[in-house]
Amino acid sequence: MLRIDVLSGTLPYALPPGNPFGNEIWAYGLRNPWRFSFDRANGDLYLADVGQDLVEEVDFQPTGSGAGANYGWNIMEGSRCFATTTCSSAGLTLPVAEYFHGSGDCAVIGGYVYRGSRFPLLQGTYIYGDLCSGRIWGLKNSGLGWESTLLAQTTLQISTFGEDESGELYVADYATGDIYRIGSP
Repeated sequence: MLRIDVLSGTLPYALPPGNPFGNEIWAYGLRNPWRFSFDRANGDLYLADVGQDLVEEVDFQPTGSGAGANYGWNIMEGSRCFATTTCSSAGLTLPVAEYFHGSGDCAVIGGYVYRGSRFPLLQGTYIYGDLCSGRIWGLKNSGLGWESTLLAQTTLQISTFGEDESGELYVADYATGDIYRIGSP
């Protein structure tokens, strides 16, 4: 993951203070992050990272941390060893949520933390989905750990999520090009 400062006036860009390796790299060990977003309420970072063979993952970094984080690819795929039967997760930042391919799931699509007003019960919940199955989940830290809940089973081929100025969320269907506001069933 790269971090640059394009507003510094330095051409083509400047390196922000705090980049851990003295270059553009802020964190590494991601295979194919398919959308990341910051929680508009507190700046926490959520990353959806598409797996290789078996596991899709959601990674999390609270605001003010994460510089130099190694998310584990290609040592780990999710919380499992990749390409070997044993490996060490020491020093790695493991995902807070993961799911396995199967039942039509194939690629995690990152979303946003819900900060709208239409659905108070979803307040503070990270919404994400799967490209192939159309499933949409909500992820939240209960204080005892992270819990992921299936919120909707759709027929969409989810390609991205969007967020408006009010914190309401939208989802795009790759198959049709249509965009839908997320609502109640």
